[in-house]
Amino acid sequence: MSESQADSAALPAAVAAQPSPSPALDDDTAGTTVFGLIFVLYQPTAEFVRNLDKARAQCRHVVAVDNSPQIDPELHEALRRGGTTVIANHNRGGLAGAYNRGTEALLAQGCEVVFLLDQDSDIAEDFFADMMRACAETGSRTFLIGPKIYEINLGKCMPSIPPGRRFPKPRRIDDEPQGLFPSLFVISSGSAFSAETFRQLGAFREDYFIEYIDIEYGLRASDHGIPVYMNAGVTMRQTTGAIERHGKMFTTHHVAWRRYYGARNAVHALGLYRRKWALHWLPGLLAVHQSVCVLLFEPRKLAKVAAIWCGYLDGLFGRLGTFESRHPRIHAFCTRR
Repeated sequence: MSESQADSAALPAAVAAQPSPSPALDDDTAGTTVFGLIFVLYQPTAEFVRNLDKARAQCRHVVAVDNSPQIDPELHEALRRGGTTVIANHNRGGLAGAYNRGTEALLAQGCEVVFLLDQDSDIAEDFFADMMRACAETGSRTFLIGPKIYEINLGKCMPSIPPGRRFPKPRRIDDEPQGLFPSLFVISSGSAFSAETFRQLGAFREDYFIEYIDIEYGLRASDHGIPVYMNAGVTMRQTTGAIERHGKMFTTHHVAWRRYYGARNAVHALGLYRRKWALHWLPGLLAVHQSVCVLLFEPRKLAKVAAIWCGYLDGLFGRLGTFESRHPRIHAFCTRR
């Protein structure tokens, strides 16, 4: 049995061994406000399932949306026995589709605040309590709040990006212990939004599939006058891709197809809101920067650079949809092992 097979075989047992969440947790941490969590799975390892168990210990209403191509029936059954609602989404609509299916399920359960969490995100024991206090501090029925994100491989926190017509000046909040800092957008994992926010803004864009889903949603919220904050009082540690530093430069080692969606969706999302924030020029600079990093530091250079500029052109001309359906030959070349 391979290491990955052994890891998968241990998943149902690992889930079953975890305690169920406390039935009074919502009331103890958030008064009368009912909150729920969408936990997105994709071919989960035992470590990722442990992250889910940590979240279940703090949150009564949990929806696990499994985007894996092939589901694990034993894992799903073990999760359901532990009180988790499981949706086999089969990657329909990508990450955005998982968020939409999960939000619909939580709103049907009466949740007033929805949290998003990726399977590789590890949260502290007081994560939900601290985030719910921040939600209450907004004094608004509509909000979008994300934690302070500490990028492990870079050794620093992401800055907040205050709204502004001109190029926004990022604000470093690494040393800020508390406070809500206005931002154009927040990273999806660890973020929270109210049910009313979802009703007003509508669904996440499934034609984006995976990249820039959170950035577009944050820009959409800001465009509708819905406050978007980064909560300095809660820090979540995570990493984006297999990041490697090379002096002042770094690269994520994302596969070619993710490079395509990143470049395309950046152009499209920032172009949608160019009348309010003049950031439509930024994706071109990002595409050049990423191409240079790939050429200098990553394998499969030609495939990744081709994907970046194919995506950039598609975004420029508003051509969405999946990479494989729009460019089957280029997709086959970029994904060939």
